[in-house]
Amino acid sequence: MKNDLAEIVALLKQSALPIAGIERHIETTVVARDNGKITGCAAVEVYGTTGLLRSVAVTPDRRGEGLGQRLTAAALELARERGVQDIYLLTTTASDFFPRFGFEKIPRESIDPALQASEELRGACPASALAMRASLST
Repeated sequence: MKNDLAEIVALLKQSALPIAGIERHIETTVVARDNGKITGCAAVEVYGTTGLLRSVAVTPDRRGEGLGQRLTAAALELARERGVQDIYLLTTTASDFFPRFGFEKIPRESIDPALQASEELRGACPASALAMRASLST
């Protein structure tokens, strides 16, 4: 996975998503490939039983095929496997995409303090980003 970092960073930049801190969460990043080239990714930052879904991106030529949904589902399953019970995200453009996975809009100040270690919450994501939360508990 570490060899994938440059491709993941390039995809995030192309998608206008924050890259800060992604290198520390490469082990909890899922990717999709086509002919060896990364065509999508989704990452989870794990802080105990709390997580942050981030970096959900798909190359423009593969959008609209359900790849983002499959990557998001895989990242959420990875979070469950790592013991995450509550997962959050910040988005400026995809608030209509995430409710299908159980995410609900919340006030930003309601984000679990455990996530303050995330660079996304410390400024990599704009203050205007919408906060969302989902429970992964069964």
